[in-house]
Amino acid sequence: MRKIQAQGIHHITLMGADRQTSIDFWEGVLGMPFIFDQPNLDDPSEGHLYFDPGDGRLITVFTNENRTRAHRRTPTDAGCVHHLAINVSLATFRQIEARLDARGIPHSGHKDRGFMDSIYFKDPLGFLIECACYKFEPPVGCTHADVMIEAHKLRVKAGDDSIGEVHLADAIELLVERTQSSLSDDRSAKSPY
Repeated sequence: MRKIQAQGIHHITLMGADRQTSIDFWEGVLGMPFIFDQPNLDDPSEGHLYFDPGDGRLITVFTNENRTRAHRRTPTDAGCVHHLAINVSLATFRQIEARLDARGIPHSGHKDRGFMDSIYFKDPLGFLIECACYKFEPPVGCTHADVMIEAHKLRVKAGDDSIGEVHLADAIELLVERTQSSLSDDRSAKSPY
């Protein structure tokens, strides 16, 4: 038996209502360029809109002019998607509350998640959206996941409930030591003062 090895998310497809609501939200609120439009090839009575979330991958939306918006929260039963998290820069994150407030969109306010900052709000159809901003940049040649796994190990070893900034900083230091060479024989912390 062998695995089917994943190499990233290709796309996520959501059920939308009318076409214009999808364009106005994904491009007009979240700034994702509307890049492709065709019928749903499995149901030609629906549209299939494609948006670039900023990393060249895709978020797509099936639309139908006969479906109406539902403002209640989408289901969170087992097997359902709880929310979609979108990566944003720190500069953008600091503007989100004001920009949502200007549109009258209710939101959670800032949530400190230890390794990232988050804010939550619903799309026009009741689907929960999270805008998330990492509190760290990984060392050159490493990924956010590399830092997270090292920070997790440090958190567990320390007996802490969740990852904090100290775990992230120490994880980054470990990764730099592991992945970047130095001419020094002793790379331990020192105090030259």
